[in-house]
Amino acid sequence: MARQIRLGAFLPGGGQHVAAWRHPDQPADGATDFAFHKQLALTAERGLFDAYFLADGLAVSFGGGTEGGNAKVAGFEPVTLFSALAPLTTHIGFIATASTTYEEPYNLARKFASLDLISEGRAGWNVVTTATEAAAHNFNLDQQHPHAVRYRRAAEHVEVVKKLWESFEDDAFIRDKETGVFFERGKLHYTDHRGEHFRVKGPLNVPRSPQGHPVIVQAGQSEDGRGLAAQTAEVIFTAHQNIGTAQEFYRDIKARARGFGRNPDHVLVMPGVSPFIGRTQQEAQDKYDQLTSLILEEDGIALLNGLTGGTLDLSGHDLDGPLPPAPPTEGMKSRQALIRQIADENNFTIRQLYQWVASARGHFTIVGTPETIVDTLQEWFENEAADGFNILPPWLPTGLDDFVDLVIPELQRRGLFRTAYEGRTLRENLGLPFPENRWAVARNTIQAAE
Repeated sequence: MARQIRLGAFLPGGGQHVAAWRHPDQPADGATDFAFHKQLALTAERGLFDAYFLADGLAVSFGGGTEGGNAKVAGFEPVTLFSALAPLTTHIGFIATASTTYEEPYNLARKFASLDLISEGRAGWNVVTTATEAAAHNFNLDQQHPHAVRYRRAAEHVEVVKKLWESFEDDAFIRDKETGVFFERGKLHYTDHRGEHFRVKGPLNVPRSPQGHPVIVQAGQSEDGRGLAAQTAEVIFTAHQNIGTAQEFYRDIKARARGFGRNPDHVLVMPGVSPFIGRTQQEAQDKYDQLTSLILEEDGIALLNGLTGGTLDLSGHDLDGPLPPAPPTEGMKSRQALIRQIADENNFTIRQLYQWVASARGHFTIVGTPETIVDTLQEWFENEAADGFNILPPWLPTGLDDFVDLVIPELQRRGLFRTAYEGRTLRENLGLPFPENRWAVARNTIQAAE
């Protein structure tokens, strides 16, 4: 079968754009309206998306700041939300964000394994290190851990979680009522991990799911982030403004994965894309202009402050002047660099910059017809820049409806996207291999040698 584009749907109920909630089509309370999230999940499944993705933060300031014009100020915890949505759907996956900095491996492994069982093998974990001072203040810290420390902890955290997910072999549970044997004790394994950050004995008290364990997703672009992603991730979300930087990232990740002894085809790179879709170019531009006009200045400034690591104070600066230099950050180093790149390459003023990043926070924004949007996606997909895309509709539900009703058919017409789901698990639909339990592999190897 020919290689096809994979698609994630990034659908915060309050909308992706910083001013989305003010749009006439967007429910003002969408961020905490469960029925609305159900509608979005069913629409994304109708569009044959691989997964519904949600980012997450551990402080009120997630998404830019605490000003009054930001619907991201409060919302659902993703695993809880997805556990409720999973039984209402049949094929779409659910990728939830959870922090290696502020969660312990056992609790995280347990809740994601539970979501994987509830969804019958459709869960994914987006691994993040959580980079804000505001979050640190909610977890007994006066300031966040240094960037390098967070990534060392993250690498070990993922290692422990994967070990915990292998506590039971796939066929450990016999559940024989006649003999009274519920599970085979020889197929239960202790974790016995002792490292720099964690001491975890195990085993995990949740069995394996039909897909083995949740798909591991990562989104870091810094040097540390790339190393973690290439070593551990099966899907990588990334942000680029042009095909050149996307190709550099794609080729680098694939080479690093190969260096870790991994099959690079099993590491899917999916850049973020925020599309404003119109049946004509003017209609698409009108949609972009309408949302842009709804941005409050204070929210635009807060957004830039958040994206540049919380170190940039724009108070007193002329919004129609250039972006001043941002001091180094222990926050999102790659995103800080990307925002500077966008400002410099486009010669944007502060106002123009926050208007441009308001919909996608550094991800690629496309304003166009279904044909021109697919032209871009196809170019990236066929030229070593992407295996798929994480779609960020600027506002909801209209932005998602437009993509499903207008863009998906054009992708299918060109043979670039599925016309039906390939399987029932997230792994099957992404074309990722089943992760064999290492204990079972070791046993089979010994038996074969004998």
